This record gives sequence, C-alpha cells and structure tokens, in this order.
Amino acid sequence: MLSDYLTVKETGQHEIVIDKSRFIAHIARATTEEEAISFIQSIKKEHNSATHNCSAYLIGETDNIQKANDDGEPSGTAGVPMLEVLKKRELKDTVAVVTRYFGGIKLGAGGLIRAYGKSVSEGLNHIGVVQRQLHQIVHITVDYTLLGKMENELRNSVYPIKEMNYLDKVEIQMYVPIKEADSFKDWITDLTNAQSEIEFGEEEYLEKGHI
Repeated sequence: MLSDYLTVKETGQHEIVIDKSRFIAHIARATTEEEAISFIQSIKKEHNSATHNCSAYLIGETDNIQKANDDGEPSGTAGVPMLEVLKKRELKDTVAVVTRYFGGIKLGAGGLIRAYGKSVSEGLNHIGVVQRQLHQIVHITVDYTLLGKMENELRNSVYPIKEMNYLDKVEIQMYVPIKEADSFKDWITDLTNAQSEIEFGEEEYLEKGHI
C-alpha cells in the first residue's frame, strides 16, 4: 500500500463552453477497471444524445492500468490529453469523462486537445483534490494517574485522536502516519516512563485537502 497519494476529492462535474460547444467534465474515483468502466457507461447513458463522451482513467499504485478513448473525436485529440492531465496532476485511481455537445464551430486538432485538457483541469480545480495518507492506528493503554499529562500532550500533538475509552484503564487510539509509527511509539514510551502498553492496530487512510 502506498504511504500517500493524490486523488479526486469526490465524484463531481464541471462545465465550460468553448466556441459554443459545451464540455462537461465528470470525474470520480475508481480503484478497479470495472469501477472506471461502470462510471463511463453511466455517463454515456445519462448523456446519450451528446456528440461525444470521451474518457480516460488511471488505476493502481504504479498507474499500471491506463486507458484513453476519443469516442469519435480525431485520434489523440481527446482521451490522451485528458489522461495527460491526470498524470501531470499525479493522481491515482481516477476516472474522467468529458461530454461534448457540439456547438457548430470546429475547433481543429489543436483546439480539441486544449479543450479536453482544459475541461479536465478545470474540473479537478472545481471538484478538488485530496491527499490520502496511510496511518497506523496505535492503541495505548495507561493508568488513570497518567491521564492528565498524556491527554494534554496528545491533544497538543499533530496526531489525531481516534477515540478514548475509560475502562479499568484508559485506552486511547491514535492515528499515526505509517512512516512515523516507530518514532511515535518511542515518544509515548518516554512520555510515560515506559508505564504504558502500546500496540499497533490496523492501517487506514486519512484524507486532507491538497492545493
């Protein structure tokens, strides 16, 4: 699993008009090729009267699945520039469909390449991009005598608290970036003078906004 990567924030769409043609970018996450194809088909069904529904997607930790489709536009003028925008923005697991309603003015090959690329780029700016960072859930168990000091330090740290359970002892769950798990464990050990139980739990992605 990647320690962190960028992807689209959520499923969304954004429309621009170029020389009277409407270009509607539809962008979503897709972790499998089946998900990407399903999304493309749903857009084609929704916009079955459109002149073109061009698409591009890249999937996998190493972008091992990449596809681009011009859907009737001149070869290389739609799907490929769309895919290039996704790659330039360093996105993972993302699918884009640009629906075009022809406005009567031909754009030429260069104009089409710019239009489809711009549609995806502005669509991403409108919908948003997030960074997904892999975290280790760290379980800490301490006596109540250490709670005051511990809670103050944890709440003032950069690490989010997942939950706190007040049982026979205090059980605290923290989100810690996977790369920092060992150093975090050392910090807690020092903080509690080795009077805590620390266990590494499951791994989970957290998301934060990205510019």
